[in-house]
Formats: sequence, C-alpha cells, structure tokens
Amino acid sequence: MKLIIISGRSGSGKSTVLNALEDAGFNCIDNFPVMLLQSLVQNTLRDTARQNINMAVCIDARSRDLERFPDILLSVDRMSVDCQVIYLDALSPTLVKRFSETRRRHPLTNESTDLRQAIDAESELLDDISDMADLTIDTTQLSTQALANLVSTRILSHQQGTISLLFRSFGFKHGVPVDADLVFDLRCLPNPHWVEALRPLNGLDQPVQSYLADQKLVKKMIGDISDYLDTWIPHFQNDARVYLTVALGCTGGQHRSVYVAARLGEYFAARYTNVLIRHRELEGGLASPSHLNTQPVNKV
Repeated sequence: MKLIIISGRSGSGKSTVLNALEDAGFNCIDNFPVMLLQSLVQNTLRDTARQNINMAVCIDARSRDLERFPDILLSVDRMSVDCQVIYLDALSPTLVKRFSETRRRHPLTNESTDLRQAIDAESELLDDISDMADLTIDTTQLSTQALANLVSTRILSHQQGTISLLFRSFGFKHGVPVDADLVFDLRCLPNPHWVEALRPLNGLDQPVQSYLADQKLVKKMIGDISDYLDTWIPHFQNDARVYLTVALGCTGGQHRSVYVAARLGEYFAARYTNVLIRHRELEGGLASPSHLNTQPVNKV
C-alpha cells in the first residue's frame, strides 16, 4: 500500500495536488480526519485485494486532534506502509492575494479573526505536520499547471528507496524559498549583472555560462558544494530521507544561481536517478538536466 498525506495552509494548492494524484490513479479523500488515519490503513491492509492500492488523503486545519498527528503517523509507519507526507505552503501575502481574488472564505476566519490572522494561526496548527513532512513545496510562484507537473516529475516518478534531489536557483531579493532544505549563498561570486552585454541574459545563456566558467571563485564554489553534497547525501539517504531540496541564491536569481544550479544538477544527475532543476525567477521554471544548455560537468 502506498499512502500520500497532503497538508498545508489553505490556498497553497492542496486541491491541485490531490486532483493530480487522482488523475494518476490514486484513491483520494479530501478533509480526512486525523483520528481515522490508522483505521483506514488497517482496514485496507486486511483486504488482500486492496493491499497494493495507492491512496492519498488531505489533512489540514479543518481536522480536529491535529496534535495527535505525530503519534498516529508513527503507528502508520510501523505497519510497513510506503507513506509520504507532502506539505504545501506559500508566502503569506501570496495566500492573502489568492483568497482575495477567489473570494473564498478561509476556514479559520470569523467575526474576531481576519484573513491574515487566520493564515498565521493556521501555520501554528499545522506545525507538527510541517515538521514531519518528507517534502515541502513552495507554491508561491507556481501556476496550477506547473504544480501539477511538479507532482508528476517529483512525486509520481519517485522510486521507493531512492532520494529525489531538487536544485533550485532563486534571488534573495525575492525571499528564500520556504521549501529549501539546504541554502547556499552565491552573492560573493563575480556578478554578470555588472557586465553590460550580459545583464539582459540569464545563466542558461552561453555568454553568461562562458563568463562564469572562467571565474576561479565560481569553480571553487561549485567544487566545494559538490564535495559537501557528495559527502552528506548518502547520510540523508541512510536516514530514510526521500526528498532533498538544495537552494542556491544570488541577488536577483538570474545569472549566478541559475548557472550554479544547472552545473550541480548535471553533475548529480549522473550519480542519482531522480534529479530536477528549478529556476524560480525564470519563466518555465522546471528543467531536466539532459535538456540544459550547460557545459559537461566535472568537479572543479
């Protein structure tokens, strides 16, 4: 039995993920009570005809007894179920904007609690689930289709017993991604932004790549990060880690972070089966290592 638990703050895209899983053949249940999770798994495992079933449930702030989630999840893990917890989130101003645009009512708003207060209170209610998540997805800048594609490429394509690596470039001036497990600051590297001919380009363009490939500090940074990850990714795997998101940031997220994320993605794609590269500040943010315009990668 495979069980995916979807959670996150209201407006972060839980319904989109649940719909994508349903389209992929999962049996999906929205607004599932925490206290029924153990019974659902037990009853499914007793039915030999359903033991290979794929199920997804959404547990969020509408559920009671959320404080029981850690103990109940531990009991489910003891049943030898392939269980993953996926937590969705976005920056609070983005969630406020989404509710304002759709005119939907937040489940925690009332006469004494406005929308922003409800969104903040929801974070506290879901702290335990967030802390135990195998994968956190930042949907701040993801369209509905991009989120559905991410479910397909990162969750549905994941093979049990392997680790899924995501290298994400971003710009610090737009905020650190909320789903980052490891963050590397590249702002100390030479900046193509100050070269007039390179300023309108980005890190996927050959002139920018050539410029950065010639910089000793860039080579040193890529080599040091590669060494660090080569050392520690196996330890994450040994700790049963399913997903690892490595965020690489420069000032605007256009040049240095894009280039370094692409180089690291190619390097580790030759070593691991599930490697994705995402450039948050560029349109069409998801790329596959085999389709990037980058030079062959070796440790430098």
